[in-house]
Amino acid sequence: METLMIKVDKENPSAEALKPAVEMIQKGGLVAFPTETVYGLGGDAENPEASKKIYAAKGRPSDNPLIVHIWDFSQLEEIVSEVPEAARKLADAFWPGPLTMILPKNDRIPLETTGGLNTVAIRMPSHPVARLFLKESNVKIAAPSANTSGRPSPTLAEHVAEDLSGKIDCIIDGGAVDIGLESTIVDLSEDVPTILRPGYINKEMLEKVVGPVRIDPGILDANANKNIRPKAPGMRYKHYAPKGDLAIVEGKPEDVIREINRRVEEDQGKGLKVGVIATKEDRELYHCDHILTIGTRTDEYSIAHNLYAILREFDELGTQKMYTESFETPKIGNAIMNRLLKAAGHEVIRAPHED
Repeated sequence: METLMIKVDKENPSAEALKPAVEMIQKGGLVAFPTETVYGLGGDAENPEASKKIYAAKGRPSDNPLIVHIWDFSQLEEIVSEVPEAARKLADAFWPGPLTMILPKNDRIPLETTGGLNTVAIRMPSHPVARLFLKESNVKIAAPSANTSGRPSPTLAEHVAEDLSGKIDCIIDGGAVDIGLESTIVDLSEDVPTILRPGYINKEMLEKVVGPVRIDPGILDANANKNIRPKAPGMRYKHYAPKGDLAIVEGKPEDVIREINRRVEEDQGKGLKVGVIATKEDRELYHCDHILTIGTRTDEYSIAHNLYAILREFDELGTQKMYTESFETPKIGNAIMNRLLKAAGHEVIRAPHED
Protein backbone atom coordinates (compact mmCIF):
# COMPACT_ATOMS: atom_id res chain seq x y z
CA MET A 1 0.00 0.00 0.00
CA GLU A 2 1.27 3.45 -0.92
CA THR A 3 0.56 6.07 1.75
CA LEU A 4 -0.49 9.46 0.40
CA MET A 5 0.96 12.48 2.23
CA ILE A 6 -1.17 15.66 2.11
CA LYS A 7 0.38 18.93 3.31
CA VAL A 8 -2.11 21.46 4.69
CA ASP A 9 -1.87 24.90 6.25
CA LYS A 10 -2.66 24.48 9.95
CA GLU A 11 -4.03 28.00 10.36
CA ASN A 12 -6.01 28.07 7.12
CA PRO A 13 -6.74 24.50 5.99
CA SER A 14 -8.35 23.96 2.60
CA ALA A 15 -11.33 21.68 2.07
CA GLU A 16 -10.07 21.07 -1.48
CA ALA A 17 -6.69 19.85 -0.18
CA LEU A 18 -8.43 17.47 2.21
CA LYS A 19 -10.73 16.01 -0.44
CA PRO A 20 -8.65 12.83 -1.12
CA ALA A 21 -8.47 12.10 2.63
CA VAL A 22 -12.21 12.69 3.02
CA GLU A 23 -12.96 10.19 0.24
CA MET A 24 -10.64 7.61 1.82
CA ILE A 25 -12.22 7.84 5.28
CA GLN A 26 -15.73 7.63 3.80
CA LYS A 27 -14.77 4.43 1.95
CA GLY A 28 -13.50 2.72 5.10
CA GLY A 29 -9.84 3.65 4.73
CA LEU A 30 -7.39 4.87 7.36
CA VAL A 31 -6.21 8.50 7.54
CA ALA A 32 -3.76 9.96 10.07
CA PHE A 33 -4.48 13.57 10.98
CA PRO A 34 -3.21 16.20 13.43
CA THR A 35 -5.06 17.18 16.59
CA GLU A 36 -4.04 19.64 19.30
CA THR A 37 -2.78 16.72 21.43
CA VAL A 38 -1.02 14.19 19.12
CA TYR A 39 -1.60 12.82 15.61
CA GLY A 40 -4.53 10.41 15.43
CA LEU A 41 -5.05 7.37 13.18
CA GLY A 42 -8.61 7.74 11.94
CA GLY A 43 -11.22 5.34 10.64
CA ASP A 44 -15.03 5.45 10.42
CA ALA A 45 -16.16 4.80 14.01
CA GLU A 46 -19.46 3.27 12.86
CA ASN A 47 -17.72 0.83 10.51
CA PRO A 48 -16.49 -2.26 12.39
CA GLU A 49 -14.14 -3.20 9.54
CA ALA A 50 -12.46 0.22 9.70
CA SER A 51 -11.88 -0.23 13.44
CA LYS A 52 -10.38 -3.67 12.80
CA LYS A 53 -8.00 -2.05 10.29
CA ILE A 54 -6.88 0.46 12.94
CA TYR A 55 -6.00 -2.32 15.39
CA ALA A 56 -4.15 -4.22 12.67
CA ALA A 57 -2.15 -1.22 11.40
CA LYS A 58 -1.04 -0.28 14.93
CA GLY A 59 -0.57 -3.82 16.24
CA ARG A 60 -2.89 -2.72 19.03
CA PRO A 61 -4.68 -5.13 21.42
CA SER A 62 -8.31 -5.36 20.31
CA ASP A 63 -9.66 -4.84 23.85
CA ASN A 64 -8.04 -1.39 24.02
CA PRO A 65 -10.88 1.08 23.26
CA LEU A 66 -10.70 3.70 20.51
CA ILE A 67 -11.72 7.33 21.04
CA VAL A 68 -14.48 8.61 18.76
CA HIS A 69 -13.81 12.13 17.42
CA ILE A 70 -16.73 14.43 16.55
CA TRP A 71 -17.02 18.04 15.42
CA ASP A 72 -20.47 18.94 16.84
CA PHE A 73 -22.23 18.11 20.11
CA SER A 74 -25.25 16.74 18.22
CA GLN A 75 -23.05 13.85 17.07
CA LEU A 76 -22.49 12.82 20.68
CA GLU A 77 -26.25 12.65 21.19
CA GLU A 78 -26.49 10.29 18.21
CA ILE A 79 -24.20 7.61 19.67
CA VAL A 80 -24.87 7.51 23.43
CA SER A 81 -27.81 6.05 25.31
CA GLU A 82 -28.03 9.07 27.62
CA VAL A 83 -26.35 12.44 28.08
CA PRO A 84 -25.86 13.30 31.76
CA GLU A 85 -25.87 16.92 32.85
CA ALA A 86 -22.18 16.65 33.72
CA ALA A 87 -21.37 15.87 30.07
CA ARG A 88 -23.20 18.99 28.89
CA LYS A 89 -21.40 21.16 31.45
CA LEU A 90 -17.97 19.76 30.57
CA ALA A 91 -18.64 20.13 26.85
CA ASP A 92 -19.64 23.78 27.38
CA ALA A 93 -16.45 24.39 29.35
CA PHE A 94 -13.84 22.40 27.43
CA TRP A 95 -15.05 21.46 23.94
CA PRO A 96 -13.60 21.78 21.42
CA GLY A 97 -10.46 20.78 23.32
CA PRO A 98 -8.31 18.05 24.87
CA LEU A 99 -11.02 16.32 26.93
CA THR A 100 -12.43 12.83 26.29
CA MET A 101 -15.66 11.76 28.00
CA ILE A 102 -16.75 8.14 28.52
CA LEU A 103 -20.51 7.56 28.33
CA PRO A 104 -22.87 4.57 27.87
CA LYS A 105 -23.11 3.86 24.14
CA ASN A 106 -26.05 2.93 21.96
CA ASP A 107 -26.01 0.45 19.07
CA ARG A 108 -24.63 2.86 16.46
CA ILE A 109 -21.05 2.44 17.64
CA PRO A 110 -19.96 -1.21 17.22
CA LEU A 111 -18.15 -3.17 19.91
CA GLU A 112 -15.15 -3.39 17.58
CA THR A 113 -14.65 0.35 18.17
CA THR A 114 -15.13 0.25 21.95
CA GLY A 115 -12.92 -2.76 22.63
CA GLY A 116 -16.01 -4.83 23.55
CA LEU A 117 -17.23 -2.33 26.15
CA ASN A 118 -20.76 -0.91 26.42
CA THR A 119 -19.32 2.56 26.90
CA VAL A 120 -17.82 4.87 24.30
CA ALA A 121 -15.03 7.44 24.62
CA ILE A 122 -15.78 10.70 22.76
CA ARG A 123 -13.90 13.91 22.16
CA MET A 124 -14.22 17.06 20.05
CA PRO A 125 -10.76 18.25 18.94
CA SER A 126 -9.97 21.95 18.58
CA HIS A 127 -7.25 21.65 15.93
CA PRO A 128 -8.41 23.53 12.78
CA VAL A 129 -7.33 20.71 10.44
CA ALA A 130 -9.03 18.02 12.52
CA ARG A 131 -12.24 20.03 12.74
CA LEU A 132 -12.41 20.68 9.00
CA PHE A 133 -11.58 17.04 8.22
CA LEU A 134 -14.36 15.82 10.52
CA LYS A 135 -16.86 18.29 9.12
CA GLU A 136 -16.06 17.62 5.46
CA SER A 137 -16.11 13.84 5.88
CA ASN A 138 -19.32 13.93 7.96
CA VAL A 139 -17.99 10.79 9.65
CA LYS A 140 -17.49 10.14 13.35
CA ILE A 141 -13.83 9.18 13.38
CA ALA A 142 -12.35 6.58 15.73
CA ALA A 143 -8.75 7.61 16.26
CA PRO A 144 -6.09 6.37 18.66
CA SER A 145 -2.61 7.87 18.38
CA ALA A 146 -1.09 7.30 14.93
CA ASN A 147 1.88 5.19 15.96
CA THR A 148 2.85 1.55 16.26
CA SER A 149 1.32 0.30 19.52
CA GLY A 150 3.64 0.86 22.48
CA ARG A 151 5.83 3.45 20.72
CA PRO A 152 5.98 7.15 21.65
CA SER A 153 2.96 8.99 20.30
CA PRO A 154 3.53 11.10 17.15
CA THR A 155 3.72 14.88 17.39
CA LEU A 156 4.85 15.35 13.76
CA ALA A 157 3.64 13.83 10.49
CA GLU A 158 7.16 12.44 10.05
CA HIS A 159 6.67 10.35 13.22
CA VAL A 160 3.50 8.88 11.72
CA ALA A 161 5.28 8.04 8.46
CA GLU A 162 8.13 6.41 10.37
CA ASP A 163 5.73 3.98 12.04
CA LEU A 164 2.85 3.54 9.60
CA SER A 165 3.94 4.39 6.05
CA GLY A 166 2.77 1.57 3.78
CA LYS A 167 0.19 0.42 6.33
CA ILE A 168 -2.39 3.21 6.03
CA ASP A 169 -3.99 5.12 3.16
CA CYS A 170 -3.13 8.72 3.95
CA ILE A 171 -1.32 11.11 6.32
CA ILE A 172 -2.49 14.72 6.65
CA ASP A 173 0.56 16.81 7.54
CA GLY A 174 -0.52 19.82 9.61
CA GLY A 175 2.88 20.47 11.18
CA ALA A 176 3.78 20.11 14.84
CA VAL A 177 0.97 19.62 17.36
CA ASP A 178 0.47 22.08 20.20
CA ILE A 179 0.15 20.14 23.47
CA GLY A 180 2.07 16.93 22.84
CA LEU A 181 0.24 14.71 25.37
CA GLU A 182 -3.01 12.84 24.82
CA SER A 183 -6.35 14.17 26.07
CA THR A 184 -7.63 13.90 29.62
CA ILE A 185 -10.12 11.03 29.87
CA VAL A 186 -12.98 11.33 32.37
CA ASP A 187 -15.45 8.51 32.92
CA LEU A 188 -19.03 9.80 33.28
CA SER A 189 -20.69 6.37 33.13
CA GLU A 190 -20.74 6.03 36.94
CA ASP A 191 -21.91 8.20 39.85
CA VAL A 192 -18.72 10.20 40.43
CA PRO A 193 -16.75 11.50 37.42
CA THR A 194 -13.43 9.64 37.36
CA ILE A 195 -10.20 10.60 35.59
CA LEU A 196 -8.86 7.53 33.82
CA ARG A 197 -6.02 9.31 32.02
CA PRO A 198 -4.56 12.65 33.11
CA GLY A 199 -3.89 15.36 30.56
CA TYR A 200 -3.85 19.09 29.91
CA ILE A 201 -7.24 19.52 31.65
CA ASN A 202 -6.56 18.63 35.27
CA LYS A 203 -8.69 17.61 38.25
CA GLU A 204 -9.04 21.14 39.61
CA MET A 205 -10.29 22.46 36.28
CA LEU A 206 -12.90 19.68 36.05
CA GLU A 207 -14.09 20.18 39.63
CA LYS A 208 -14.78 23.86 39.01
CA VAL A 209 -17.38 22.71 36.47
CA VAL A 210 -18.93 19.51 37.88
CA GLY A 211 -17.95 19.31 41.56
CA PRO A 212 -16.09 16.32 43.09
CA VAL A 213 -13.96 14.30 40.66
CA ARG A 214 -12.12 11.08 41.47
CA ILE A 215 -8.73 10.03 40.07
CA ASP A 216 -8.38 6.36 39.19
CA PRO A 217 -5.76 5.00 41.63
CA GLY A 218 -4.09 3.03 38.84
CA ILE A 219 -2.92 6.12 36.96
CA LEU A 220 0.40 6.36 38.79
CA ASP A 221 0.49 2.86 40.32
CA ALA A 222 2.74 0.25 38.74
CA ASN A 223 0.67 -2.66 40.03
CA ALA A 224 -2.91 -1.47 39.57
CA ASN A 225 -5.40 -2.53 36.91
CA LYS A 226 -3.36 -5.43 35.52
CA ASN A 227 -6.36 -7.76 35.65
CA ILE A 228 -9.03 -5.17 34.87
CA ARG A 229 -10.41 -4.66 31.40
CA PRO A 230 -9.49 -1.06 30.52
CA LYS A 231 -12.07 1.64 29.84
CA ALA A 232 -9.33 4.04 28.80
CA PRO A 233 -6.75 3.56 26.05
CA GLY A 234 -3.50 2.03 27.24
CA MET A 235 -4.43 1.68 30.91
CA ARG A 236 -2.80 -1.71 31.37
CA TYR A 237 -0.20 -1.75 28.62
CA LYS A 238 3.38 -0.53 28.37
CA HIS A 239 3.04 2.52 26.21
CA TYR A 240 4.91 5.50 24.77
CA ALA A 241 8.14 3.50 25.09
CA PRO A 242 11.47 4.11 23.34
CA LYS A 243 13.41 1.11 21.98
CA GLY A 244 16.04 1.34 24.73
CA ASP A 245 15.51 1.04 28.48
CA LEU A 246 14.28 4.15 30.30
CA ALA A 247 14.48 4.70 34.06
CA ILE A 248 13.07 7.56 36.17
CA VAL A 249 15.25 8.81 39.02
CA GLU A 250 13.48 10.48 41.94
CA GLY A 251 14.73 12.36 44.99
CA LYS A 252 16.23 15.70 45.91
CA PRO A 253 17.62 17.46 42.81
CA GLU A 254 21.27 17.23 43.85
CA ASP A 255 20.85 13.53 44.72
CA VAL A 256 19.13 12.80 41.40
CA ILE A 257 21.93 14.46 39.40
CA ARG A 258 24.60 12.58 41.37
CA GLU A 259 22.83 9.21 40.95
CA ILE A 260 22.19 9.67 37.22
CA ASN A 261 25.83 10.63 36.62
CA ARG A 262 26.98 7.59 38.61
CA ARG A 263 24.78 5.23 36.61
CA VAL A 264 25.74 6.84 33.30
CA GLU A 265 29.43 6.31 34.06
CA GLU A 266 28.76 2.70 35.04
CA ASP A 267 26.73 1.97 31.88
CA GLN A 268 29.22 3.68 29.58
CA GLY A 269 31.92 1.57 31.18
CA LYS A 270 29.98 -1.48 29.95
CA GLY A 271 30.06 -0.11 26.42
CA LEU A 272 26.41 0.99 26.37
CA LYS A 273 25.15 4.04 24.49
CA VAL A 274 23.52 6.14 27.22
CA GLY A 275 21.27 9.20 27.22
CA VAL A 276 19.89 11.67 29.77
CA ILE A 277 16.66 13.66 29.62
CA ALA A 278 17.35 16.94 31.41
CA THR A 279 15.69 20.27 32.04
CA LYS A 280 17.34 23.44 30.80
CA GLU A 281 18.25 24.32 34.40
CA ASP A 282 20.21 21.08 35.02
CA ARG A 283 21.62 20.18 31.61
CA GLU A 284 25.17 21.39 32.29
CA LEU A 285 25.36 19.30 35.48
CA TYR A 286 25.22 15.96 33.66
CA HIS A 287 28.16 14.05 32.16
CA CYS A 288 26.90 11.99 29.23
CA ASP A 289 27.41 11.74 25.47
CA HIS A 290 23.73 12.29 24.68
CA ILE A 291 21.87 14.86 26.79
CA LEU A 292 18.53 16.07 25.41
CA THR A 293 16.80 19.11 26.89
CA ILE A 294 13.10 18.51 27.47
CA GLY A 295 12.20 22.05 28.52
CA THR A 296 12.33 24.24 31.58
CA ARG A 297 10.76 23.73 34.99
CA THR A 298 9.36 27.25 34.79
CA ASP A 299 7.22 26.12 31.83
CA GLU A 300 5.84 22.64 32.47
CA TYR A 301 3.95 22.72 29.16
CA SER A 302 7.30 22.76 27.34
CA ILE A 303 8.13 19.45 29.06
CA ALA A 304 4.86 17.90 27.89
CA HIS A 305 5.29 19.27 24.36
CA ASN A 306 8.78 17.80 23.90
CA LEU A 307 8.50 14.44 25.69
CA TYR A 308 7.55 12.12 22.82
CA ALA A 309 9.84 13.80 20.30
CA ILE A 310 12.78 13.31 22.67
CA LEU A 311 12.00 9.61 23.16
CA ARG A 312 11.95 9.20 19.38
CA GLU A 313 15.21 11.14 19.03
CA PHE A 314 16.91 8.72 21.40
CA ASP A 315 15.72 5.90 19.14
CA GLU A 316 17.35 7.61 16.16
CA LEU A 317 20.58 7.87 18.17
CA GLY A 318 20.45 4.16 18.96
CA THR A 319 20.44 4.85 22.70
CA GLN A 320 20.34 1.67 24.78
CA LYS A 321 19.85 3.14 28.26
CA MET A 322 18.20 6.41 29.27
CA TYR A 323 17.69 8.24 32.55
CA THR A 324 15.31 11.06 33.32
CA GLU A 325 14.51 13.31 36.21
CA SER A 326 10.93 13.16 37.55
CA PHE A 327 8.56 16.08 37.03
CA GLU A 328 6.20 16.83 39.92
CA THR A 329 4.84 20.00 38.34
CA PRO A 330 1.66 21.69 39.66
CA LYS A 331 -0.73 21.65 36.67
CA ILE A 332 0.02 18.70 34.40
CA GLY A 333 2.66 16.88 36.44
CA ASN A 334 0.35 13.86 36.81
CA ALA A 335 -0.03 13.66 33.04
CA ILE A 336 3.70 13.93 32.39
CA MET A 337 4.57 11.32 35.03
CA ASN A 338 1.79 8.98 33.84
CA ARG A 339 3.37 8.92 30.36
CA LEU A 340 6.92 8.61 31.69
CA LEU A 341 6.00 5.73 34.01
CA LYS A 342 4.47 3.81 31.11
CA ALA A 343 7.42 4.61 28.85
CA ALA A 344 9.79 3.33 31.55
CA GLY A 345 7.75 0.22 32.30
CA HIS A 346 7.41 1.69 35.80
CA GLU A 347 11.15 1.49 36.48
CA VAL A 348 11.72 4.10 39.19
CA ILE A 349 15.00 4.58 41.04
CA ARG A 350 15.13 6.40 44.35
CA ALA A 351 18.35 8.42 44.50
CA PRO A 352 20.15 7.87 47.84
CA HIS A 353 20.52 11.02 49.91
CA GLU A 354 23.98 12.14 50.89
CA ASP A 355 24.46 14.69 53.67
